[in-house]
Amino acid sequence: MSAALTVLYFAAGLMFTAAALLAVFRIVRGPSILDRVIASDVLLTTLLLVIGAEMVITGHTRTIPLMVVLAATAVFGTIAVARYVSKQDKPAGDESAGSEPSLGIEEGSAK
Repeated sequence: MSAALTVLYFAAGLMFTAAALLAVFRIVRGPSILDRVIASDVLLTTLLLVIGAEMVITGHTRTIPLMVVLAATAVFGTIAVARYVSKQDKPAGDESAGSEPSLGIEEGSAK
């Protein structure tokens, strides 16, 4: 391995470490649940990037199933939290919350 590749690998490792530490800081610090969800997505994405970089460096593809599981976990976790937060944001007694949005067209009016 040449010295240039060693420096490149070291720089990539530093950037991955910085991204992971900043994401963990945002998860701990908050202030809202959405900030924590975005930070956890960034952390999982950083982990996927680290695994992908390790695959490129060592020249194997054995960890692709792990990457698929981590990506699915991130997507399903984000969807679950988004659904939870959207239910929390609806005002109580809002009758139109479950109906389709209005397009400004009156029912029964034809042009």
